[in-house]
Amino acid sequence: MIKKLLPFLLLIALVQNINAQENNSLKDSVKTNSESNFFFGIDITNRYVWRGQVNGGEYITFQPTIEYAFTNNFSLGVWATTNFKKDTYAQDGYSPKGYNEYNVYAIYSLNDYFNIELYDYYWPTLEDDNEVDNNYFNYGNNGVKTLDLNLVFDFSEIWLPFNTTISTLIAGNDFKYNENDENPKRNFTTYLELGYTLKDVLKTFELKPTIGVVLNNKAEYYTYADYDKASFVNLNLEISKVFELHNNLSLPIRINYIHNAATKNTEDVGRNYLVAKLSLEY
Repeated sequence: MIKKLLPFLLLIALVQNINAQENNSLKDSVKTNSESNFFFGIDITNRYVWRGQVNGGEYITFQPTIEYAFTNNFSLGVWATTNFKKDTYAQDGYSPKGYNEYNVYAIYSLNDYFNIELYDYYWPTLEDDNEVDNNYFNYGNNGVKTLDLNLVFDFSEIWLPFNTTISTLIAGNDFKYNENDENPKRNFTTYLELGYTLKDVLKTFELKPTIGVVLNNKAEYYTYADYDKASFVNLNLEISKVFELHNNLSLPIRINYIHNAATKNTEDVGRNYLVAKLSLEY
């Protein structure tokens, strides 16, 4: 694990040294990006873990983002992730390998601390499956689409450095079945997350502990979670630092320790993950 993270750790040290040497000159040359309506970013991470769920195997993953702000309150964006693998599973037929996902999202800010965010998830299969329909507009129980409504509260700028998210799947493949696997009904799977931000730790880093819990996973949308009770799938501790570069560019670096505390982890893929993420943002 440490060997896989070594390139990220060396990069942190290198950028820290460059940043210290050029800090004074950068102050004069760096311009803020506040006047631009566009946001561009790309993340490079050693694996993709979403809310305690591993998507794909232990492979380097690329995640580009493009976002446009139409007003100060409303923006649209596109986000994707891929590890460029062509097979869903490794040769053993069980271990996860390839994974692609393409998301469109909209964010509306009601005020300084409350956002309404809507995410349209699309994760097509990499191999032919007679039971799965990859049609982009199929939100049925054999599709690979879900619509996720998020209420996001972030009080860090007005009160205390707390943030919380209430996420509910409101459309798409999120159905629960009876004992005979019949009579599908929408489950409205809901996930809650509470985070806290500690800034200027050791005058250098930002520290973010997070607790994430799935309340009703009867549709089994969260594969690595309990199906019959609340499941703490995302106990996350993140340490990060953002380096300001030339020409409106920034270089955030994040390292996360993630523990999935589900009592019945339904597939033996592990519970503890160390995730390193290098980003480039404009």
